[in-house]
Amino acid sequence: MRLNLVSLSLYLAIAGAARSAPAPGDATTGGAVFEDRCAICHVAAGGGQGPSLKSLIGRKAASVPGFEFTPALKASGLTWTAAALDGFLTNPRRAVPGTAMPIRVADAKQRADLIAYLATRH
Repeated sequence: MRLNLVSLSLYLAIAGAARSAPAPGDATTGGAVFEDRCAICHVAAGGGQGPSLKSLIGRKAASVPGFEFTPALKASGLTWTAAALDGFLTNPRRAVPGTAMPIRVADAKQRADLIAYLATRH
């Protein structure tokens, strides 16, 4: 009985993780979304009004040296995984109340494409 409960728990954890990841996106289309929605503040390679998004995937939120992040983002405990970015970009101010990030990407396909693009910026 215990083995079945462990197996069921493991299955549910894996199924939940799979559901929380955004659909795969197209990096080329994501580059256009970046230019349209993000490049006004962020430069994928570094610099700009917003923090660098270079090597974003896997990085702890609010960890770019030399950039002054909001206390809310510093305290968020986020690590920028595809799923975390998907949730944040859907509505940044709901995901992290107090963030300075004003831009939402409401369309799921655009978010997936944007995340695919950001994953290529190393």
